[in-house]
Amino acid sequence: EDPSSSSSTQNSVAPELPGFYYDPEKNRYFRLLPGHNNHNPLTKDGIQHKAMECKRLRLLEEEEKQKKITRAGLNSSVLLQKRQLGLLSSTSYCRLVHELKVNCMQRRKIEIHSPDSSVAGTNNFKIIVADVACERIFTVNDVEHGGCKYGIINLSGLGKDSLTVEMYDNLYFTNRKVNSVCWASLTHPDSHVKLCLMGIAETPGCASLLPASLFSSTNPGDRPGMLCSFKISTAWSCAWCLNPQADNCFSTGLTRRVLVTNVVTGHRQTFGTSSDVLAQQFATQTPVLYNGCRSGEIFSIDVRQRNRKGQSWKATRLFHGSAVTSIHLMEAEHYLMAADMAGKIKLWDLRTAKCVKQYKGHHNEYALLPLHVNEEEGLLIAVGQDCYTRIWSLQDAHLLRTIPSPHPSSKDAIPSVVFSSRLGGSRGVPGLLMAVKQDLYHFSY
Repeated sequence: EDPSSSSSTQNSVAPELPGFYYDPEKNRYFRLLPGHNNHNPLTKDGIQHKAMECKRLRLLEEEEKQKKITRAGLNSSVLLQKRQLGLLSSTSYCRLVHELKVNCMQRRKIEIHSPDSSVAGTNNFKIIVADVACERIFTVNDVEHGGCKYGIINLSGLGKDSLTVEMYDNLYFTNRKVNSVCWASLTHPDSHVKLCLMGIAETPGCASLLPASLFSSTNPGDRPGMLCSFKISTAWSCAWCLNPQADNCFSTGLTRRVLVTNVVTGHRQTFGTSSDVLAQQFATQTPVLYNGCRSGEIFSIDVRQRNRKGQSWKATRLFHGSAVTSIHLMEAEHYLMAADMAGKIKLWDLRTAKCVKQYKGHHNEYALLPLHVNEEEGLLIAVGQDCYTRIWSLQDAHLLRTIPSPHPSSKDAIPSVVFSSRLGGSRGVPGLLMAVKQDLYHFSY
């Protein structure tokens, strides 16, 4: 059942009348009133929001009472017995085990400590992004007087018994919106953080490369400055290249162009496009950059070639029916996962340029929402514009679980998540991290 459905569409007995709303509790019709103000309860938006909130509260109540259990017959001993008897294929067994684990995840709140007691829990989380080892997460938080500030949360204190983390931030803040963030490996793995800021009024956009050591409690008087920063038109996306053939390079997706910059030499390459570039990722086996556009097009660029006019430099070309908001290149680099603003999530075979799987249930209409793929666990995670976190099986595109947000759904309360089998490093704990409003939660996996 789609949580965005209104009560009038859910009730199949009463016919839908234009301009009227049917209340199943009172068993009568009410006229819909014009306007969208908060004091008017009988608008379509108000009714839809009420229905979504009722369902969210019901799901939360079920989870708190531990009524949310896996479907009948799904337990580890039964699955293992069927697998040993040859009644389950290895693919089905793996998917069912993941479904069992995902549906047993319980939400627990994490306590955030900070050297500055006035910092922790005072600003809403906007974005969290984990480094490759999942030892740290870079955070973007809203500031009360407008704008954003940055910080890093150390996950080393996260354990089975301990649910505490350390958060470090500094005086870096901006009055502009952060559109995109990625970790960069310049001097060592995940040594820096790449930020893209949207321009406002007469202030241009900005792309900055910050040393991660800025957000450290050690040697506060000896902090390195910003390594790289330059003004650009509105920046929508960014990516760091780990391929040695394009060493020390990062890309920035701009309005109708792609900019590839070498941090050390300062050399830049510009590739003109017909649309805004909203999502980017470099391949690791080849110096190829994949781009997702507002027009729905996905194309790749070999960054070793020189700039060319026209579109002759585009290699792989795929097409969605709506703006592409996120892309993820799978490890073998034969497949690409992509999501768009119509809520479509597709798995593309890059060798045949055909869609081979679709993951249904995602909700999006206008937001730049990321995908999270964990091939080791065989899971796909995405947070919808409706504030529900959904988890699918990568293998058969089966929706394993829908997690409601702990807070009422709104545009400024869309959760940001991280999933890993090793949160906190090689000896860390598996699970899902969810940042929403001023809170951080751990779902043990």
